[in-house]
Amino acid sequence: MKNITKKTYIKRKYGKIADSNGSMGCCNGGCSCAGSDCGTQDLSLKSGYTKEELTDAIGGTSMGLSCGNPLAYANLERGETVLDLGSGGGFDCFLAAKKVGESGLVYGVDMTPEMIALAKRNSKNLDITNTIFMEGTIENLPVENEIIDVIISNCVINLSENKEKVFNEAYRVLKKGGRLCISDIVATAILPKEIIEDMEMLSGCISGALFHGSLRRILEDVGFINVEMIRKDNSKEMLTSWAPGKNVEDYVASFIIKAIKPL
Repeated sequence: MKNITKKTYIKRKYGKIADSNGSMGCCNGGCSCAGSDCGTQDLSLKSGYTKEELTDAIGGTSMGLSCGNPLAYANLERGETVLDLGSGGGFDCFLAAKKVGESGLVYGVDMTPEMIALAKRNSKNLDITNTIFMEGTIENLPVENEIIDVIISNCVINLSENKEKVFNEAYRVLKKGGRLCISDIVATAILPKEIIEDMEMLSGCISGALFHGSLRRILEDVGFINVEMIRKDNSKEMLTSWAPGKNVEDYVASFIIKAIKPL
């Protein structure tokens, strides 16, 4: 394991989660590593999803891999085209597909082939026809210029070692006036070396966290305007359940990050 790249480690990790149909999601890797508190529904409720979202057919595709609910802030409208960065098994895509309706379209991009296969199976089983899942990286999106109305993402961008490129790509594919609405972990204090070098903390979206100001600066340098960063009220409670005894809640917090591509 010493010579494995971070990207390969993450890809293998999430591939195993997908192969388990998500049953490994909350306890054996992924962003919501909850130790003994391994109820996927409970984790999703803490992240900001409603009971209604989790008890319908789509709710069965949730794997507890979230650090927030970007759809609660994205204000999706009928007919919009949405892109989910790191779409996993498709849960957020399916929720978005319901909101944009048959006249809308939702793209999901994930670098893990097993996740793409799982998302496609889920969409077929649920008979959702306005989603398209594509294998690719969030640093090099397989998406045309300026065709997306809204970009969402849920605890994925921290997995990238080149966040500037991720946001440049997001800016490229958004239409003028398009919106970015993501959920991710943000650093609130200098991370200890043992957390930074821990591959589990990396694959759990923690050790890759940027400071609030650094993240805002990247977004604004790329060209985004009206940047908003909203800290989740229950962030400390949620993070404590992810990695019991690690005290990660002293160094990071869960945020919703919003921004707009100018007209």
